[in-house]
Amino acid sequence: MASQLDLALIILTVALPLLYFFRESIPFIGGKPLGSSNGAGVGGQNGAGVGAGGKGNAAVDEGDPRDFVGKMERANKRCVIFYGSQTGTAEEYAIRIAKEAKSRFGISSLVCDPEEYDMNLLDQVPETSVVIFVMATYGEGEPTDNANALMEMLNETEPAFSEGGDRLENLNYVVFGLGNKTYEFYNEVARKLDKRLGELGAKRIGDRGEGDDDKSMEEDYLAWKDPMWEQFAQRLGVEEGGAGDVADFVVTEITDHPAEKVYHGELSPRALMAASGQNTPVGAYGLKNPYPAPVLASKELFAVNGERNCVHIEFDLTGSGMSYQHGDHVGIWPSNPDVEVDRMLSVLGLDSEGRRNAIIDIESLDPALAKVPFPTPATYDAVFRHYLDISAVASRQTIAFLARYAPNDAAKEKLTIWGSDRNAYAQEVDGPALKLAEVLQAAVGDSAHPPFNSTRWSIPFDRIVSSVPRLQPRYYSISSSSKLHPSALHVTAVVLKYQSTASPFHHHEPRWVFGLSTNFILNVKMAHSGQNSPALESENGLEAVTMKKLPSYKIAGPRNNYVKENVYKVPIHVRRSTFRLPTSPKVPIIMIGPGTGVAPFRGFVQERVALARKAIEKNGPDALKDWAPMYLFYGCRKSTEDFLYKDEWPDYEKELKGVFRMKTAFSREMTKPDGSKVYVQDLIHGMRSELAPLILEKRAYIYICGDAKSMSKSVEEKLMNMLAEAKGGKPEVEGAKELKMLKERNRLMTDVWS
Repeated sequence: MASQLDLALIILTVALPLLYFFRESIPFIGGKPLGSSNGAGVGGQNGAGVGAGGKGNAAVDEGDPRDFVGKMERANKRCVIFYGSQTGTAEEYAIRIAKEAKSRFGISSLVCDPEEYDMNLLDQVPETSVVIFVMATYGEGEPTDNANALMEMLNETEPAFSEGGDRLENLNYVVFGLGNKTYEFYNEVARKLDKRLGELGAKRIGDRGEGDDDKSMEEDYLAWKDPMWEQFAQRLGVEEGGAGDVADFVVTEITDHPAEKVYHGELSPRALMAASGQNTPVGAYGLKNPYPAPVLASKELFAVNGERNCVHIEFDLTGSGMSYQHGDHVGIWPSNPDVEVDRMLSVLGLDSEGRRNAIIDIESLDPALAKVPFPTPATYDAVFRHYLDISAVASRQTIAFLARYAPNDAAKEKLTIWGSDRNAYAQEVDGPALKLAEVLQAAVGDSAHPPFNSTRWSIPFDRIVSSVPRLQPRYYSISSSSKLHPSALHVTAVVLKYQSTASPFHHHEPRWVFGLSTNFILNVKMAHSGQNSPALESENGLEAVTMKKLPSYKIAGPRNNYVKENVYKVPIHVRRSTFRLPTSPKVPIIMIGPGTGVAPFRGFVQERVALARKAIEKNGPDALKDWAPMYLFYGCRKSTEDFLYKDEWPDYEKELKGVFRMKTAFSREMTKPDGSKVYVQDLIHGMRSELAPLILEKRAYIYICGDAKSMSKSVEEKLMNMLAEAKGGKPEVEGAKELKMLKERNRLMTDVWS
């Protein structure tokens, strides 16, 4: 029989875990009774959402984290906005829509990634609420990665919604799509989503919005939103004008924060820990924690002393746990150039040494609507150098919003005109490519050139954080194969530089506009190779490395951690792609990639070289005799000027023993009989009798990479003509049918940009 001591031990063994598990609900051990409030509450009398500083969110976060309807009810929100975003642009527009709903009508919203919620709950959305979809189209009319599951669920013949039905008569919805008209499937995802929701009985508010990134996404959005808001107000029974200018954030300057916990441009908490000497676990690098990759090698690919630059740069992945496959993309995280950082700090009166390095903390007043877009606490300098995209052309909506903070009436009038008059904006801001700080300088008549002594604009810093988008990574096709370079990743980038239209701000003279990321890469390349050796300058007792050339960048990075003993580092991460070779080398390959469009195909060819070496080692010199041909159609201006990797291709042809066949078009050296230039599409047309059987009979795979605006379309036209001729039909009928079939079966893939 058990003793009293044994019984006591048994009771304690059972009771203690139960007490620990329910500790939050038991008052006598410090918890709170079930159903009690924590003070701040949620959803005040005006339904504006959570209390100040984001406090009082516990009630909102209770319940199933994937139940967006329950979260809306607990937070007293009548609007939820889902974004399908691949690069962050759709998310930015979703946040803008949410902010405008709040400022116009006092309606607070949830801004949600559909991947994180159970979308079969759409049938539970109250008829007094609205769901807004901001959907980008990616690749060949495909949804973004985070919207895949949503589109698959809705496209089922009879979608299984949460309450057992397959209809959405309850649902009020809005759709704004983001696309590019140079692509064949322009805004395909938004159109399919709109059509399907209508078929399921949902009721659209306003017209479907479609933004064209090739022209002006911003202008398309501005033209769409106002009529939509009118119908939004009618459907939901709300009136405009009651909310006014509502702050999203509280910004506080702090003086007593530990120095090692202040962000100086680090992109994640783990990066900040690493800056203080702590190790980052292997495999922990990615989009949310980019890897500071050491530069192994870099070189100029265009002719020396030419007018243009193309940089080849190699990053060391040793010890990072990162991997990639041929066809993947790499995201490079640039910083803003020194001149734009100095310009913005000067305009806001933050350019003194003490002010630019002052530390600020930022807290969201409604985290469900507006998350703090970058890590804090941080310095003003870090915010403008590493976190906000101050190098982009100022948007018309931002200009109109900031007019209220103008230092004088004349400046206010200029901003009001630029913000409201589409033509004035196009001529004086968009055409000349003025950045936000340049617009503010132009409005008051300040000089555009450093050193700056700008008129101070008293703009609350929380409005700057709300108005200026986060600085995003720029993506490049990886130009190497991990089979040949297992611990290195190569990038090929043409440096963007173009002349803008004239503007009064620059005395009606054209000026050079420099691409943010490619010029950042050029700065790194020049420093790595010792050209225009970087000067060491004192900054708070530390040595900061900068290039003595405009645009110059602080490539030493936060706390100068991106350079050591002339080894430079660049934050990167890998983005997966479906742009892949077929597994078997016995399938014919046709690659079309003029200019830097050749980048992924260098990786493709290297992939086959690595496979060939193994095959020959295992099966002898005849191992490749059954391999199918691998064509690369490449084009550039001149063989002596911009022929990328000119010296490598003959070696690859030799190693692949005739399997790899390169065809080149030099547009400024070759002419057709009529005197016009020769491009890659002309080479394809000339070889149509050889290529058509490979496609129609041997199931060849076709890949196109490069310019979407003209090259890609021209190549597809030649392919349609070729296939129609081989089938004995017309390009617009048989040719179009074959091309469509190739795309549907993933035998024609594109990686193009405008």
